[in-house]
Amino acid sequence: MSIAPKKLAILVGGGPAPGINSVIGAATIRAAVEGIEVIGVKDGFKWIMKGDITHFKELTIKNVSRIHFRGGSYIGISRANPTTDKQNLENTVTSLLRLNVDKLITIGGDDTAFSALKVDEMAEGRIRVVHVPKTIDNDLDLPHGIPTFGFQTARHIGVEVVKNLMVDAQTTSRWYFVISMGRKAGHLALGIGKATGVTLTLIPEEFPGNEIRLKQVVDILVGSIIKRLSYGKRDGVAMLAEGLVERLTPRDLEQLVDIERDAHNNIRIAEVNFGEILKMKVQERLREFGIKTTIVAKNIGYELRCADPIPFDMEYTRDLGYSAAQFILNGGSGAMVSIQNGRFVPLYFKDILDPETKKTRVRMVDPTSESFYIARRYMLRLNQADFDDPHELAKLAATTGLTIDQFRDEFYYLIENDLLYKHIKDGNFRLTSTESNTAHKPVNVENGDHDNDSEIIH
Repeated sequence: MSIAPKKLAILVGGGPAPGINSVIGAATIRAAVEGIEVIGVKDGFKWIMKGDITHFKELTIKNVSRIHFRGGSYIGISRANPTTDKQNLENTVTSLLRLNVDKLITIGGDDTAFSALKVDEMAEGRIRVVHVPKTIDNDLDLPHGIPTFGFQTARHIGVEVVKNLMVDAQTTSRWYFVISMGRKAGHLALGIGKATGVTLTLIPEEFPGNEIRLKQVVDILVGSIIKRLSYGKRDGVAMLAEGLVERLTPRDLEQLVDIERDAHNNIRIAEVNFGEILKMKVQERLREFGIKTTIVAKNIGYELRCADPIPFDMEYTRDLGYSAAQFILNGGSGAMVSIQNGRFVPLYFKDILDPETKKTRVRMVDPTSESFYIARRYMLRLNQADFDDPHELAKLAATTGLTIDQFRDEFYYLIENDLLYKHIKDGNFRLTSTESNTAHKPVNVENGDHDNDSEIIH
């Protein structure tokens, strides 16, 4: 009686990201040339964790050789979580064994990485498991400077969208509040905002403490609108990371009705109409000062996730797919793949888990970094210099119809609670001597010349 040859299985979990098909294609081709049969498990863990082994697709060089050009997932995707129930986890391993699989490549973010870890543990050596990190949020804890695949394409497409919105805002004298995906970290919002030079970008990392007050977010936006008006400008674009929602205080979160959670207990932030709520709150606040402004809320995220990958992600993900297949063919298991300085480096699950969450660590934007500091210097929002300069303060107060003291009472708390100024005060930024006296002033908007080309960035 002959023994059936063992197979390599590939599955995709979480949300889509540009480059998934490149990983699938490269891994399949690498295994196939070694004579290994490859199957794609359809829809992530959705079916196999229930013991259903009928949803799979044979992957061959012929049917994957050109899929790397396209976005989406050739074998589907889902957020199904096998780790919430031991029986589901056992079913997953049993299903793979019934399919004669002894090698598994998972593609996904931190939740899928955790599922891969648990499958590896449950399999006890019967199935080797390797994970390929995927997320447009760029928040997996890879070494510094190494993006998660899909991020660069998502930022690229996002920049094209926001560029058009900036022109529309200027043409129609309105504001856009653009909410970008990024469940916990603000990399995507900041990347888009910094590249386009929007009026301001707000990310959760810039707020001190564990909780964010909705009023503070509203007043930062209101402050920028007032400041623009004081310069005679009625338009602007604000980028906001959706991760702000997860950091809102419980009382403020209650205002966001119909909160839904996914299989991994994450808030379905994209289903929360955060932009519309901010629009309403900001307009209410502006009416207190007799100011009427047209605001349009715009979510971007779904239109980024299945975009065709740009060449960077196409090449990067083919390297990742090849490396994942080679690692597992060489007997490797229990690791996440990474490419560092052009070389494959396995990141073993045991070394990258957060001891508290038991999941892969989340990489946040560093609010003390020079990169973030530069981003803030190009934003137009209330800052310490506005309150130190009596002329600027008088203009701002006049725009709102308040006295100088009243304006200070309404808005100075924003400066007192601004993490950037706390870091500057504490010496966490090593500023040059030429910058130290102007550290609070945006570089393009405080010089009195608001018709020059640099104004376009706001």
